[in-house]
Amino acid sequence: MPERAIVACLALPHEADVEIERSLDELSRLVETAGGIVVARCVQKRESPDPATYFGRGKAEEIRNLAAEIRADLLVVEKEISPTQQRHLEDITGIRVVDRTALILDIFARHATSNEGKIQVELAQLTYLRPRLTGRGRELSRLGGGIGTRGPGETKLEVDRRRINDRIASLKRKLREVEKHRHLVRRRRLAHSFVVSFVGYTNAGKSSLERALTGADVIVDDRLFATLDPTARRLYLGDTPENAGMPVVLIDTVGFIENLPHQLVAAFHSTLEEVRLADLLLHVVDASDPRWEKHMRVVERTLEEIGAAQVPRLVVFNKIDRLDEASEAWFRSHFPQAVFVSATSGAGLDALQEQIRLRARTAQPARGARTQ
Repeated sequence: MPERAIVACLALPHEADVEIERSLDELSRLVETAGGIVVARCVQKRESPDPATYFGRGKAEEIRNLAAEIRADLLVVEKEISPTQQRHLEDITGIRVVDRTALILDIFARHATSNEGKIQVELAQLTYLRPRLTGRGRELSRLGGGIGTRGPGETKLEVDRRRINDRIASLKRKLREVEKHRHLVRRRRLAHSFVVSFVGYTNAGKSSLERALTGADVIVDDRLFATLDPTARRLYLGDTPENAGMPVVLIDTVGFIENLPHQLVAAFHSTLEEVRLADLLLHVVDASDPRWEKHMRVVERTLEEIGAAQVPRLVVFNKIDRLDEASEAWFRSHFPQAVFVSATSGAGLDALQEQIRLRARTAQPARGARTQ
């Protein structure tokens, strides 16, 4: 039976009501992606977070009464909270409490299929859980029993901090071995192909676009973080492979999101190298999303954080089939260098391929330096 969740947000003075509602919309989608259902929303307006309970004791007691009334199992907080705040909230509300970071880590645990992906997710989860071990014996012993607890359940997290540190060290060693293989594959790819990497906010349609361009059988799903393990597909841009110029490889990576947990960025370092070492980034934007501008800023900021800010990029506005004529005209006038496509209808795909072809034929990437 799906867990019944209350999603809650702390509204600070500078935050607009519409942005708060949209943040709760995204948090609700994350809960649904994790397999839960949202049964209520709570917003608390404060000048600053309460150090002990985040929302304040009065609001926490209000949530306790609401949870009892609607039989909620879980409170999901929109921002990352401290271990102390989490414990106090659980004591007052009487239900489990997870924050946005734990929720995203849980979704990654659900979607990890490759050995590398599973190692990366478990490492990120353990790094997140380590400072929360104090006083969590009962909760840690039941990992694997709900949202925010999936992934490392079989590692017996009820053991002490030393065992947790040992497990983290072991996972890092395994990940280094996997990264050696990925590095060799990447060097061969960079030496012989023009590498194009998709980047974008989660659910912008990157996987759909990859399938539309290559015809490859890749996962396409209207869910946040449907793609976790990177996929590489060859794209032929000429009538035949022989006259297409340098072979092009398209790489689809994990989608970005606001406040992407730093534990994930660290654990997925090798995967994110696919972005940093690409010849061209296709920044895919969902033009139909009312938060498209904010999502673009999140992606740009994340690229800076992972050292990919200097990689050449091409902005691709996807889902233009969902726009009316006036909206599409506005986008085209304000972003004359962008490409406008619909992965669903196929509109604009020829123009996108032409842009990739031009860049692949004229690029002179410093491959020797980037493949070291």
